[in-house]
Amino acid sequence: MTAWLAVAAFLCAYTLIATEKVHRVAAALGGAGIMLLIHATDAGTAFFSEHAGIDWNVIFLLLGMMIIVGVLKQTGVFEYLAIWAAKRARGRPFRLMVLLVIITASASALLDNVTTVLLIAPVTFLVCERLALPVAPFLIAEALASNIGGTATLVGDPPNIIIASRGGLTFNDFLIHLAPLIVVLVAVFIGLCRWLFRRAFTYDPERAAEIMTLNEREAIADRRLLWQSLAVLALVMAAFVLHPVLHYEPSVVALLGAGVLVAATKVTTEEAIREVEWPTLVFFAGLFVMVGALVHTGVIEKVSQAAAGVTEGRLAFTTMLLLWASAGLSAIVDNIPYVATMSPIVADLVQANGGEGPGQVLWWALALGADLGGNATAVGAAANVVVLGIAARNGTPISFWEFTRYGLVVTFVTVALSTPYLWLRYLL
Repeated sequence: MTAWLAVAAFLCAYTLIATEKVHRVAAALGGAGIMLLIHATDAGTAFFSEHAGIDWNVIFLLLGMMIIVGVLKQTGVFEYLAIWAAKRARGRPFRLMVLLVIITASASALLDNVTTVLLIAPVTFLVCERLALPVAPFLIAEALASNIGGTATLVGDPPNIIIASRGGLTFNDFLIHLAPLIVVLVAVFIGLCRWLFRRAFTYDPERAAEIMTLNEREAIADRRLLWQSLAVLALVMAAFVLHPVLHYEPSVVALLGAGVLVAATKVTTEEAIREVEWPTLVFFAGLFVMVGALVHTGVIEKVSQAAAGVTEGRLAFTTMLLLWASAGLSAIVDNIPYVATMSPIVADLVQANGGEGPGQVLWWALALGADLGGNATAVGAAANVVVLGIAARNGTPISFWEFTRYGLVVTFVTVALSTPYLWLRYLL
């Protein structure tokens, strides 16, 4: 009975988030409160469980990176990058989007996708303002690109870290097996952008001419603070990439970087935390509690086991089912708790289908389905939620359906292209 009540509460909260009848933070907190009220979860599980509670690694990773970005913003470096990007694109909107998409996808493969959108969003606002362009299409394209690019590496998307830990996979395994496909998907995505966002590509010759006369170096307001911030950011990036060697969680790295930056510079604590997206962090906490309740009551496990039960050891069928089911479920629930729940089941399926040899394709199906499926809706991946939070804070809110109508198309195309890739490379 509790499981059914938990499902009903989750569906109600999700409907409110999707229809925007109430603010998404209120819907998430209300849903979390109901889960606690009906005993679908409890305080110990919600706050301290590794698999069915709030993922504090995600919360504190976001907090640390938001503080670093807040300090960087004071240096004028985002104005510098905005002018530089606009000049390289010669004021042409589509060229600008291509440049931003490539930068975002590439950076997401080295950093995590959430960090990347936190860094690129301020640049996007500034350059769109300079060229009188609507900012929403560019932010949506960057969120989608970050999820695609982040699929390529172990550190690019949080679900990949979970998969690597459970499957005993290395950084190089992800590069060898997923990066070639992701390069193709980014190229296809750029082509989709030309069609999906075509109404946003209005060229203004006068504003483009004004941009070309600007000197981007004049935008730097504090060179000393810039070098200090870049040094800390470089160390944080290096620690992210070296996670398999150093074994420091990204959240710990981000918090250490933020602490060092605030302590070692003239920036005050108040200035450092001014740019923190508190509503986004609270929304994530509520969402984790709701999904954790579904995990705690066994709902997600039953769904996963039902999917596994119909495969009967058929590797090709299991791979395709896992790919598409993961994409569909990750569009509804955040892909981090989904992968945390599904990975033990996949580990058993891998062993039943040849272990580290042929069965390893199931890990790549899970990664592609969960990471690319996260693009389908505004709450499918952490990067999407962060982008919506930044947009709302800057006075240009993006609705759930405005994001989702683009995300569904991109998800279907990218997952459809992943299907023959897995089939031809691993199953034939």
